[in-house]
Amino acid sequence: MSTEHIETTGNGTAEQPATTTPTTALSATAPQTVAARTYPVAPGVRLNVRSGPGTGYAIVRVLPEGINVSISCQTPGTTVSGYYGTSNIWDKIGNGEYVSDTYVHTGSDGYVAPRCG
Repeated sequence: MSTEHIETTGNGTAEQPATTTPTTALSATAPQTVAARTYPVAPGVRLNVRSGPGTGYAIVRVLPEGINVSISCQTPGTTVSGYYGTSNIWDKIGNGEYVSDTYVHTGSDGYVAPRCG
């Protein structure tokens, strides 16, 4: 079992929790756009955010318990066994910020966002 979620060091910054319901913004004059969807981190988990898609990358911060994350894209990386199973999928949640998908409740064992390019 990975200890990806139990380290407690970090710079103390965190994203604010957001809704887990996807929303769509529509305009009569603009093309349809979809607002960012957020996903909850596993309950009781303080999740390491890494500088790249793997456990060999530096920890840049730690997410607090009960937070939701917005996934901009996903990419393969180090295989991790976590709260929601075992996977090599990593979620990009910010510029140079990745978390293992095994600690994010996406409702899927596969990709739910575009692949990072």
